[in-house]
Amino acid sequence: MVTKREQVLDAAITVLGTGGSRALTHRAVDQAAAVPSGSTSNYFRTREALLCGVAERLEQRDHLDWAALHRALGPATVDHLIDGLALFIAHATTTDRVRTQARLALFGESQTMPALQESVQRAHHRLRTWAIEMAATVGLSPADTGILVDYLDGAVIHRLTGADRDRDPRDGLARLVHALLP
Repeated sequence: MVTKREQVLDAAITVLGTGGSRALTHRAVDQAAAVPSGSTSNYFRTREALLCGVAERLEQRDHLDWAALHRALGPATVDHLIDGLALFIAHATTTDRVRTQARLALFGESQTMPALQESVQRAHHRLRTWAIEMAATVGLSPADTGILVDYLDGAVIHRLTGADRDRDPRDGLARLVHALLP
């Protein structure tokens, strides 16, 4: 069950992902969450605190999605890894487009807010660590998994901006994964 705080953060993700950084205000989040005026401010007194809360909530939701995807793929094989990564790209740029756009907005905001930058970096480190553990099951080293994660970031950004939107990502992923395998 979603708590009121999570409801507020999910609404903040929607506001940020659909309207960009300038649209994110406490009032806009209250309206999007359908909570009484001032509710967002009760949980997050400052804009920076709200953005840090959004970063943490994105991390929670991402981890749940990655875990579900990993379970759905079955035994660890190179083909399952490639299929899973292709599904991730498709999910991040279609079903989860708003959340992905919110995450990208956070990256920009984090350049001027040290607490947010720390939160974004911590979330990225945790997800990268999890990806390293997952990729190790098929023989990828941590350094090579880092290359793969960076490739995924680029592939997602290109699809969000319209480039490569209709191209199946499996070919590029397969070439990269096979090139990185020992």
